[in-house]
Amino acid sequence: MKRLHLAAALFWSLGAMVLRAEPAPIVVAADGSGQFTTVQSAIDSIPDDNTEWRVITIKPGTYKERVLIQASKTFLILRGEDKDARRTILTFDRYAGMDDPGARGRKVGTLGSESVVIQADNFTAENITFENSARRLGPAVALRTTGDKQIFRNCRFLGWQDTLWIDSKRMYFKDCYVEGRVDVICGRATAVFEKCHIHGTDGGCLTAASTELETPFGLVFLKSRITCAEDRTYLGSPWQKGAAAAFLECELRENLRPEGWIEWRGEEHHKTARFFEYRNTGPGANTSKRPAWARQLSEAEAKNYTVENILSGEDRWDPRSD
Repeated sequence: MKRLHLAAALFWSLGAMVLRAEPAPIVVAADGSGQFTTVQSAIDSIPDDNTEWRVITIKPGTYKERVLIQASKTFLILRGEDKDARRTILTFDRYAGMDDPGARGRKVGTLGSESVVIQADNFTAENITFENSARRLGPAVALRTTGDKQIFRNCRFLGWQDTLWIDSKRMYFKDCYVEGRVDVICGRATAVFEKCHIHGTDGGCLTAASTELETPFGLVFLKSRITCAEDRTYLGSPWQKGAAAAFLECELRENLRPEGWIEWRGEEHHKTARFFEYRNTGPGANTSKRPAWARQLSEAEAKNYTVENILSGEDRWDPRSD
């Protein structure tokens, strides 16, 4: 009899543990069918310094709001309910140079134009479009990030200048689409874009890395597709000294400038830049007119450019297992 009581107690104890490990889902729906009608209100409902993964499911719709995920909102997953990221859109339309509606007499800068800001560590987004709809009015960031260990799967990033500003420590993008014109992907993050599609809409540079000199890797594109609408588009420019960007086994389509890389506004950042290519294909992969300070990786060097080696760090983080 005692054994039965002990077994029953153990059963209910384990059941309670399971219940505690699986918090109730949080649903955002613009039509009011979820717990929240805005993404920000759902994020604000999560306790600070959360230590268990919490999922916010976003039903299809266009959510025009500025979203801030503070550093205290850790272990958060934003997931579009529909696997077609085009159906779930987070958008806003601030841009550098506009009058700041929240500070009379002041102008908005590039820092401050963001539609979405993510400061938290251990963050994942899936099936979502991040957009800044201001487009040609000036620098207008769709997403700006800080923090560490951030993952984006099957997401879209739409803008014109400075579309994706990534200052996180480590980031992983898989099956994503990024679109813009000037400095489309910029920042100091160590980031891997695996099997992504990067599209230049009207010349400019696809990347503007500001990698710190002591950081081994910067913006790394693995088996991705690079397309350009105009024939004035460069792969990248060194935003700061030490800038690092690499394209490995990518498909470089037509309309890419044959030089591939260009100096940053008359500076001499190219002297410390680390711009590499390896076994790219397509009409844009011809390197005969590339500058001397951008080079092809050797086979031995290219073997270092794996997701594990680039992102694992001392904690052995593997974004493909999260």
